[in-house]
Amino acid sequence: MSAPSVTGAAFALRTQFFVMGLLFATWGVHVPTVKAHYGLGEQGVALAMLISGVGALTALAHAGRIVGRHGPRVIAAVMGTASCAAIAVLIATPYYAGLAVAMLVFGACGSLFDVSLSSEASEIERLTGKPLMSGFHGMFSLGGMAGAGFGSLVPAMGLSAQGHLLLATGASAAAVLMASRFMLPVPDKAAAAEHHPLSLPRGPLLLLGVLAAMGLIAEGAIYDWSVLFMKQDRASDASTAALAYASFSGAMAAGRFGGDWVRARMQPRRLMRASGVLAAGGMALVLAVNSPWVSLLGYALVGLGLSNVVPVLFSAASQLPGVAPAHGIAAVAGVGYAGMMAGPPLIGLIAQHSSLTMGLLVVVVFAIFMALAAKRALRAA
Repeated sequence: MSAPSVTGAAFALRTQFFVMGLLFATWGVHVPTVKAHYGLGEQGVALAMLISGVGALTALAHAGRIVGRHGPRVIAAVMGTASCAAIAVLIATPYYAGLAVAMLVFGACGSLFDVSLSSEASEIERLTGKPLMSGFHGMFSLGGMAGAGFGSLVPAMGLSAQGHLLLATGASAAAVLMASRFMLPVPDKAAAAEHHPLSLPRGPLLLLGVLAAMGLIAEGAIYDWSVLFMKQDRASDASTAALAYASFSGAMAAGRFGGDWVRARMQPRRLMRASGVLAAGGMALVLAVNSPWVSLLGYALVGLGLSNVVPVLFSAASQLPGVAPAHGIAAVAGVGYAGMMAGPPLIGLIAQHSSLTMGLLVVVVFAIFMALAAKRALRAA
């Protein structure tokens, strides 16, 4: 096969981001399924999410070196396929230990998949000289919308939960393997030369990481808890509940597809401040108004508000002087995932002792914090 072109690699990367979003959505719409299958309370579900976060954080400690040594193309193919396999077996056994292993694998492999794709996106931005990161991440959101939309149709189709998991992950694995053939086979030599695991970042990387943590806590809360919130607190049926994820992802996709245009015209810190305010307002609307349809509108506002947080931060991290792109992204992602790892258990613990509504109030608090911290964290951007 001839060497991949930048145009072909960009198309392949969009496909990979779409698949990653679809996988997260498939997990998200089946949180109630997992809860019922294993007979769990909110705290038990939160523990499974914590296990996934531990896997992600552990893998991110070595992500820069691994992606740098083997290149994004190889890592995307291997870790993307492994992520598909982990989601496929979510309810394949009656034992919680089986769920724990699946979530650990999904967290570890999914994080390496994520870093490999963002590293490739940074390289394509460099080669083209254009801001493209938001558009690439928009495909993640589009995949989330598609995955949640398909999940909402499953009850009407008469497809079992396990059948849905196998169908979605089988198609995703095939797409991952096909698309990876067209990615750029360029290892990051600077990152590959580093043999020590990632340590706690300092200076600008730490500030970017803290901001990423705020955004990812809010984003992860919607991925993991929105469908369950709609079913339990808004008495929605399964199809309407799944639309919460679709509404959030659809708005996030729209925001990201327009994000590169916005990023070219708006300072990152101003964009981040506006993002936090919009996300906080949308989540407050979800929690304050007892209507499923108003909740869907609120989730859309949250998605729009959070749409460009990760693209802006990852792009900034990949462009810091003296820092290899894969290491910069992995460092910021590591702090971000640490925050996201703590978020779901915290929400679950609050929900277990109070209500899921009170638990999701955390999203409002962190979104406001993100807005307030934007000026200092992105001072040089």
